[in-house]
Parts: sequence; C-alpha cells; structure tokens
Amino acid sequence: MKTLAEYRKDFDILSAGDYIYFDNAATSQRPRQVLEAVTDFYKNANANPMRGLYDWSMEATRLYEEARSLVADFIGGVSGEEIIFTRNTTESLNLVAYSYGLENVGEGDEIVITVMEHHSNMLPWQMVAREKGAKLIYLEPDEEGVISKSEYESKITDRTKIVAIGHVSNVMGITNPVKEITAYAHSKRAVVVVDGAQSAPHMAVDVKDIGCDFFAFSGHKMMAPMGIGVLYGRKELLLNMKPFLTGGEMIEYVTREDATYAELPHKFEAGTVNAAGAVGLAEAIRYIREVGFEAIEAQELKLTTLLMEGLAKLPYIKVYGSKDPAKHCGIVTFTMEGVHPHDMASVLNDDKVCIRAGHHCAQPLMQFIGAGSTSRASVYFYNTEDEVKEFLDKLSKVREVMGYGA
Repeated sequence: MKTLAEYRKDFDILSAGDYIYFDNAATSQRPRQVLEAVTDFYKNANANPMRGLYDWSMEATRLYEEARSLVADFIGGVSGEEIIFTRNTTESLNLVAYSYGLENVGEGDEIVITVMEHHSNMLPWQMVAREKGAKLIYLEPDEEGVISKSEYESKITDRTKIVAIGHVSNVMGITNPVKEITAYAHSKRAVVVVDGAQSAPHMAVDVKDIGCDFFAFSGHKMMAPMGIGVLYGRKELLLNMKPFLTGGEMIEYVTREDATYAELPHKFEAGTVNAAGAVGLAEAIRYIREVGFEAIEAQELKLTTLLMEGLAKLPYIKVYGSKDPAKHCGIVTFTMEGVHPHDMASVLNDDKVCIRAGHHCAQPLMQFIGAGSTSRASVYFYNTEDEVKEFLDKLSKVREVMGYGA
C-alpha cells in the first residue's frame, strides 16, 4: 500500500511549484489517474452516450452508466435509478427546490434550514418560500457551530414540509447531526435534503443510514473534474417529480402538443450529458477508496490539530467554531486583528500560499457570528505537516508586512 507521501506524487500541480494549497473546501486538486481517465475517454470513446448504435457511443454509454453504479455504491449501495448526474451541488439543490419544493410546499407551510447554509442551500429555499407563500425557519448553532437537539425539535413542527441542511459546514467545519435531524423531521412528515458537498470527499457516507430523502454533492471537491455533480433522491419521490430541465434525451415520446418523459434517472438529465466528467468522478471514487477514508480522516485531523495549535499561539488570531480539531473536518476559519482577510490572502499569495478569504457564500452566517469577512484554510489528505508549519510561519509575518511592526 502506498504512503500518503507517495499518493501526493500523483498530483502534478502540487509538485510543479512551491505553492501551499489550503483551499480544498472550495475545490480539490486532481490526481494524474483522474486526468488520464478523462483524456482516455475523449481519445477512445468520444461519442454521445445513449444516442448511437455504433461502438463508440455504446462504449460511452457503458462508461457513463458504470460511473452511475459506482456513485450509487459509494454513498450506501442505493439503486442507480436514484442517482442523477448534474453540474454540481448547486444544480442538484435547485433541482429539488424546483421539481419537489414548488410542487409540495403551500401557503403557510414552513421550510427549515440553518443559518450556516451555503447560499446554494439557502437561495433555492428562499425562492420556494417566496413563490408559495411559505415561511423560512432558521436553525441557529451555539458558539461551536453545534445545532442542539432542543433547537431543531423546537423549530421542526407539524407545519414543516422540508428540512434542508448541510452535512458539514463550509465555514465552521462542524458535522451536523443529520441522521438525528432526519429521524425527527420524518416524525413530523417532513422531507429532508442534505447538502453533502463538504462531507462526501472526507468521510464515508451512507444515505440509507442517514435516512435522508435527497443528498447532493459535487465531483470537483473530491478530486473529480469541475462540472459534474450528483443528486441522490428516494425513488418514490423522484417518480412523482417533474423534470427540472426539458429537451433532448429525457423524453420517451413527443408529439406536437405533448411529451412523455423517460424513465428514471434519465428524465432529469436533459441534453448531452457530461460523460467525461462522470468517468472522471468514477476514477476519483476509485482513488478515494484506494487511499481509504480512515487514512484521509487521520491525516486531516493531524494537520488540523497542528494548524489550530499554531493559530492559538498567535494572540491576534480568532478561530471560529469548536476548539476541538476533530470537529472541523479539515476546515479552519479565522480572522486577524487589524488585517482584512482579503489583504491577508493577498500577502500570503505573494508567498505562494493559497487560502480563501471573504464570506464563503455564507453571508447570513457571517452576520450571525459578527464577522463581515473571514479567512479559511482547508486541508486534504495530500497536504503535509511541513506545509502547515510553513503556512503558520508566513502567517505570523502578515501583520509586519501590513505595517504593524515586528
């Protein structure tokens, strides 16, 4: 079995220069195996899947559906009919909002989300609430980002029709109790939508164990190409949902006046699909399985612990969320006294350090924690302890660069 140091050699971009890449929560890097799988598709099977009876098209179809089966197994062994390929988590969540939410939420109903949600899991539900005359209810966390049992039990009621919640916060790094929240929401006959963009790359996911009705995630955060995403939906719900997009390949029969839709999951995949992206996602899943989530989580915890211990020694740094590195899922969000996060990111970029600065597409959370903008360092298993140490050293010099003296 390869060591993590040996796996790192698979990422050409990480060895191409001296950059420290700590923006993995935004997008991950891709190993050579994924890049080669995508290139091989275009070199040897470049045809439109499900539309031709010639060899290339049939091979493209086989690879595309093989990827679907692999994804289904990756998130808990669900049926391939329940796996819809999209562009990303955002599109997946919009699909649920438009195809399920608008049809099943009415005036006076309630939709429950958290104040920690990424805008992708907030704006679609604001739209549904606005269009249907429903009310949006926000769950609020404690200082460590934890949504308490009393909080969700007091706000998920008989009026709740949908609960939409991030599995892992892209700012606080906290893993939400989605299994417990799902069970309680179901006791109130509500449907549960889980945004798994920040969890699927970092931990084993079993949607059947969680019990959720929908689960969305993106390929680009888990070493797959950009432009490929996944929506899992329970079959009984998907069967009764109208397509989000209409056009080619998602139909069974079309007349001048009407159309009948194709069977699951194809009725939700209008137009030419991103077959190469699906092939890349399948290869990324194989790669993750080879590395193993046990090794991934152990390395992320080691790096996060080292990072948080180093930040704690800098009196002008404030870290948001739990003080326990194990509750950060590789995400550490912080501010520096007297230095705007954008300035910090710019100074670090001059030292070839890549972090995220801004509101992280979570402005209501920024308002909730009283910070207009923050910095975020997020690690993945291919990052190293030496990188963390070098990052901390360069971070400690930012204030001096900004004119605060040594």
